[in-house]
This record gives sequence, structure tokens and C-alpha cells, in this order.
Amino acid sequence: MSETLRQLWLRGLAFNVAAPADVLIRLLDEAAGEAGLLMCEGRDLPDAVIDEALHHPVERIRRALAYNLHVDPARLAPLASDPSGLVRANFARGSRHQPRWVRPLPYDILVTFLTAQEGGEDGRVSEKDIVGELWSSRHIPRSFARDMAGHEHPTLRMCAAFQWQSLSAAQRDALLDDPDPGVRKAARESSRVLDPEAVEATLPPLGTRYAVSVLGSCALSPTVVERCFAADEVNPLARNRHTPADALARLARHPDAEIRRLIATRPDLGPAVAELRQDPDEDVRMRARLQPSIRTWLEFDAVQSVVDHGRDCTCPITEPPDEPSADWFAACAASEEPVLRRVAASWPRLPARLVGTLALDEDEEVRIRLACHHPLAPPHLLLDIFVTHPAHRPHLLTLPAFPRTGRTHLIGHPDPEVRALAAADPALPEPPLDDADESVRRAAAANPSLTPQTLETLLSDLRTAEGAAANPSLPADRMHALLDHCLNGAATAPTAARR
Repeated sequence: MSETLRQLWLRGLAFNVAAPADVLIRLLDEAAGEAGLLMCEGRDLPDAVIDEALHHPVERIRRALAYNLHVDPARLAPLASDPSGLVRANFARGSRHQPRWVRPLPYDILVTFLTAQEGGEDGRVSEKDIVGELWSSRHIPRSFARDMAGHEHPTLRMCAAFQWQSLSAAQRDALLDDPDPGVRKAARESSRVLDPEAVEATLPPLGTRYAVSVLGSCALSPTVVERCFAADEVNPLARNRHTPADALARLARHPDAEIRRLIATRPDLGPAVAELRQDPDEDVRMRARLQPSIRTWLEFDAVQSVVDHGRDCTCPITEPPDEPSADWFAACAASEEPVLRRVAASWPRLPARLVGTLALDEDEEVRIRLACHHPLAPPHLLLDIFVTHPAHRPHLLTLPAFPRTGRTHLIGHPDPEVRALAAADPALPEPPLDDADESVRRAAAANPSLTPQTLETLLSDLRTAEGAAANPSLPADRMHALLDHCLNGAATAPTAARR
């Protein structure tokens, strides 16, 4: 048996969806090499395999498991306090493949990370390094800080204080009067973001990255606003929710169309919207038409998440802490404005009757957003978007509603990625085992319609061995036979004796 064939069998078995737990556990053996690591990171796993990997003596196995985005993160909770700091850091960082749907970590895991007093027994990273990975991972829900404002642990109340503008007035008052001096200090420092004079006194030089952040989020004095106009540093003002009405009126007449676009949908725009509806820039006019439908900042956020993005946008999909009412989304679904229908299509709780309507919408981006965001999007729509828009394929394949059959008509498609999808359809009479593309041959060899005799032939062929080992029709005892030869270093190919 060649080393190449051995690796192909191991990789195929690692991703065989029908492989029982005892087969997968054998792949955790160091002799399985890269295949075991790929399995721990790249697929859903039975509970018995998860338990084995969580406490595996080889750190690389636990580090790979920490990257897994297919297993419920609650099952991986022990990794947050793993003896290895690198395992903890991997878990805090999350998947290396940046999935579109970002799953928030459960609160108890976040609490473990944020209150840790050390970074692991190995001392290779610090607890601050791990928390840094966590904050940049998008795994912390935006509601977390608000919910931690009354937590018994002062570190978590301090985290809440640093997210000052997301807190209620009562929470802010409580943190300013907190029994812990560190929390009180954090609250006092954070409260300055809503004090225009304090912001003015500590404002860094205009043009610096920190100044842009301050100007885009903090309460600003008239003096600071005038300095921004004098230096033509007004882009942050257009984004700042504290920008006063008179400044917005001036921004509505700014010569840069991008500035006018930024303010055209603001719910606090006021009379200036009438002027923007006559703007020479078509995009500005379109946004100004949307503005009467945007009454709150929650509605503004929902529109902004759509209006600046094209049909092939693959930005992360995160769960907002708050969102507009169901009635508002329903009104968007019935709007004559395509952008508002796109907003409705992006809301995963839109009622089924409206989903059916939007699935037939004349605007292609409405259909794309529905396919990518809504769990009730019809399977035929998901397949259509997969075929026509390659940018969305990785995400669509993760959706439970994506069709696993009914794809045979695509077997002659010029795109090999589409042919590979068709080649895996169990209803396909003759899977294309001789296709010129490797991925298509692999998918065809994994087609469960193949007979045991055919699989035996494919297992011995380097062009199809990996797909055949991943075939769910392969009997469990045959899987074990392959592992016997792979892990015991046999020099000859296995026979079919154990079938």
C-alpha cells in the first residue's frame, strides 16, 4: 500500500458521514496524522468522539477541536479551561475559515474566559492574550455587556462599563456607584463619551485613527463640530448618532456625494431629507426615499446592513442584541423599494407567507438574501443561488434546507463545483467517475448509490480512493479493515474479506 493511498483512505474515512464513533475515535490515533486533525476541526462529531477529543493527551487534537464550528460550542466548554493556553486561545479565536454565520459563545464560556486568572498551565500565552482573541472573534454577543452590568464578578461589570452607550440609564448610575473601585473608575472614564466638554478636552489630533473613532461615536461640542468642518473631517460626523441637527443640515449640502449618502437614511435627519430627494446623485435620492420608513436607530441599523452591500456580499451574519418590530419587517416586505424588501428578506423570523412571496421577487438580491438568511427559504431557491452565485456556495452548503437530491440535471454543467454537487446526488444513475476534475470524481466516488463491488475497485484507484472511503455505503467493518492497514503500517492493500 502506497503512502498516498493510505492518506487518501484516512481523509475519506475522516469525513464519512456514516462512520460510527468507534471508527472516528481510531482516527484520533497519532498514526492517523493530519486526517485526525482535519476531522476534529472540519465536521460534526458524535458525542463519544467529542468526549475522547476533549480529553485527548495530544494537544494538537484538542487545538484542532477548538476550531470546530460544526459542534455545539456548549459541548466544547472544557476547552475554555484547558491546561494548554494555545487550546484556550484557539477556542476563543474560533474557526479559521470565517463562516458567514457567527455563532455566539454561551455566556458561561465567556465568563470563564473573561475571569481567568492565568493563561494555562503551559504559560505560552497570557489570559490577556486569550481575552484579546475573544474580543476580536465576534463570538461575544452585543447583548453580553449589557447583561453583565449587574454580575457579581467585578471584571464582568467592568466589561459592561466599557460598553457605556449600550447600557440603560439605571445601569450607568449603578456602575458609577459600584462598590468596586476599579469598576467605578472604568465607569467614570467611559461616561465621558457622553460629555461633550470632556470629549473636547481630550480629543486627539484630527486625522488620527483614534480621533476618527471619537468623532464617530461620542457626544461633540459645537467647537469640535466646527473644527471638523474647518478641516473637512466630516465623514465621522455623518456616522455619529450624536451629531446635532444643524450640522446634519450642513452635511446634506456637502459637495461629496458619499457624505450625503451616509446621512440620507438617518432617522433624525429632519427637513433636510426633502432636499436630498432632489439630489443629483441617484444613490442619494434612493436612500432619501427610504428615510420616511426609518423611524428608529434599530431600523436604521437594519437598513444599513443591506444598503451598502452588493449581491455577492459575504459579510458575517451576527445576531443583533435588539431589532425592529415584526410589523416593520412585514411593511418592508411589501414595500415598492427593493432595498427594503432586501431588508425583510434578511430577517430570519419573517413569516412563511412573506417568505413565499419574496422567493419569487423580481429583484435578484432579494432572492439571494432570502436564500442566505432565512431558514424557510425554499430548497430550489438555495440550489439556484448556488449555481448562479459562487460567492455564496460555502455558506449555502451549511444550511439544513439545502437540497441533497434533485440535482442530477446539473451533471453537464461547465462549472466543476456544480458538477461535483450533482455527482453526489444518490438519484444519479451513473456517477461520473471519470470526470476530468478531481473534485467531481471524489464526489462521484462518495455517491451512496454505488455497489460494494464498484467501491472495492475505486478504493484501489488513486483518483477515486478518497471519495470511496468517504462513501456512506461502505460497511463499518470495511472501514475498520482500512484503518487496520493504515494505522498498522501494512504494506499491501486490504482485501474485501471483512465485508
